[in-house]
Amino acid sequence: MAHVDTLRSEAPAQETRGRYKRGEESGAGGWPRITVVTAVYNGEKYLEATMRSVLEQGYPNLEYIIVNDGSTDGTAEIIGRYEGWLAEIITQRNRGLYAALNAGFARSAGQVMGWLNASDLLHLNGLFVVGSVFRAFREVEWITGRATKFNEQGMTVEVKDLPRWSRHRFLAGASRYIQQESTFWRRRLWERAGGYVNEGFRAEGDFELWVRFFRHARLHPVDALIGGYRFHEDALSWSNRRGYDQTCDEIAAREALRMKSGAVRLVQRVSRAVKPIPKVRGLWQRGAMRALYRMRGPDWPPVIEYGWDRWGLRK
Repeated sequence: MAHVDTLRSEAPAQETRGRYKRGEESGAGGWPRITVVTAVYNGEKYLEATMRSVLEQGYPNLEYIIVNDGSTDGTAEIIGRYEGWLAEIITQRNRGLYAALNAGFARSAGQVMGWLNASDLLHLNGLFVVGSVFRAFREVEWITGRATKFNEQGMTVEVKDLPRWSRHRFLAGASRYIQQESTFWRRRLWERAGGYVNEGFRAEGDFELWVRFFRHARLHPVDALIGGYRFHEDALSWSNRRGYDQTCDEIAAREALRMKSGAVRLVQRVSRAVKPIPKVRGLWQRGAMRALYRMRGPDWPPVIEYGWDRWGLRK
């Protein structure tokens, strides 16, 4: 990686930085403009590594927005080191993760959107994967790569099998966890889904957003590395895993009722019934739910994978 001093010396001038937002939608080579938002509250421990994983991609049409959500540690100083490389810095009082993300996305103009939490990382050339996939497939609305995990030191310690996604199975609980750090979408999908992340949740806003996205488009898996989750004890979704799962179940139940899916509601009822019984719950998860996850359905999209020299689709 380049040194901070090198990044600063090569940073665009103040009067030039606005072009990240107001320039052409497609950059050199037709790369779509990608908006990445990082919302941070007292994130000095990991923030610089997160920012560098975005900025050192070298992606030619990047709009990177940082929202400092009322930090009282050294976060502002870290952000300031990279000011010339950022499209926007927003500073506000502490209002929570999703309010901060909404503030960032409201100031954005990218054709493609996503966010990276202030402890997580993009993989090398992850944004080029995103940009090239959306450039190749105009009809694809949102994508997710292989789910990966970093340890606290930033080492890649787990790369999971490539998932296949279905709205019905997602709501039923057979394929529940979409890794937000590997997920990007088109602005038009964001707008059709309401154009916001629900601020009423502490950690489940990602899940609720995916539920709304599924109303309008299929989620395409990409057989490549895009981003990853840094596992550490302060992470929101892991600090109260039981409460997180319960809230997601409630969101999924409301959505199944809304779409009037008797089959999904039946699976949800059985899952709720066996949850208090450990042995039965284990058999249910390992048997019926795994079988449901592997079962092909009409809304199961093809996998996007790279061939000899281009992206292709595999049924």
